[in-house]
Amino acid sequence: MTTERPRISLEGKNEQTENYLRVVQFQGPERMPCNVSLMPATWQSYREELEEIVLEHPRLFPGYEKGSRDFDHLGDPTYSERQLVDEWGCTWENLAPGLVGQPVTHPLEDWDALDSYEMPDLMVANDFGKRRDWDAIARGLDRAEEAGSLRRGGGLNHGFMWMRLYYLRGFENLMIDIATGDPRLDKLIAMVLENNQRVTDKYLSLGVELMSFGDDLGHQTHLPISPEHWRKYLGPCYAQMYGACRDAGAHVYMHSDGHMIPVISDLIEAGVTVVNPQIRPNGLANLVRECKGKVCVNLDLDRQLFPFATPEEIDEHIREAIDALGSDEGGLTLSAECEPDVPLANIRAICEAFEEYCF
Repeated sequence: MTTERPRISLEGKNEQTENYLRVVQFQGPERMPCNVSLMPATWQSYREELEEIVLEHPRLFPGYEKGSRDFDHLGDPTYSERQLVDEWGCTWENLAPGLVGQPVTHPLEDWDALDSYEMPDLMVANDFGKRRDWDAIARGLDRAEEAGSLRRGGGLNHGFMWMRLYYLRGFENLMIDIATGDPRLDKLIAMVLENNQRVTDKYLSLGVELMSFGDDLGHQTHLPISPEHWRKYLGPCYAQMYGACRDAGAHVYMHSDGHMIPVISDLIEAGVTVVNPQIRPNGLANLVRECKGKVCVNLDLDRQLFPFATPEEIDEHIREAIDALGSDEGGLTLSAECEPDVPLANIRAICEAFEEYCF
């Protein structure tokens, strides 16, 4: 695996993409990219009142037109209030429409099922029956390049490696497997990794410039397993996939909820060039120590603060994060996810702070 940071050429990129690459590659961007994510349940709850805020901030929501949103449209099937089965045979249940559900049955809960288990072909379909049309994907990448955008790949669903293991086995079972060193776990990891690697390699063969991955590695205050066990079972998997991306000259974006401080340096060494951590479970000072100047941070601001803070405290929180992690060279982007428990005044405060400080 190469240890050099990828350097995607700025030539031919549109203004927005060039600025983003300057942030990721520490090349002195003109502004700090930022994103406000409004969950389907949030739209469903606030409706026209939320739309009014969106229309007030066209730089954050470019191209949005009044009346273009179906407030009751949930989009992703995991947001629906029902049960459904994914390609791996896990049954998902959602108790609150507009928010993601979780697996409630696990096809490999009994190890006796392993030998007869048929792994889904992720080259053919993603989770929940969404078919992959590789010709259409290639055409989409070409269109993005022609428009001056990045060739982005992200064909692995959130929870593609670590989370997939406990989706298949059940969380308690997986903890026992790791604690006892069950050799069947090695076989299962190899099966999941091979499936993921095939999809990753296909995207790389299509010339992607950035690959996105998502896997929630942490709990609120710690990893669910020891760093030593993480390095034994999970670290080599990420190193293999991310190393392939880095060897192909592509940036690696990795999202992870939860406390991940003990393994951030491992992920950087494995090839991550943009990390998306949550500020609350990791701590701002810890993120500065582990990340600043070493890897670009797409900082997930404090979702647990948003429902309870005043607008003034929201503004202070965002300024503090920028002061701590930002620099003229780049290396910081901001994300704010707003659930339906966030007051409209605070959603507006987030938008106003982003427009003031990021642009």
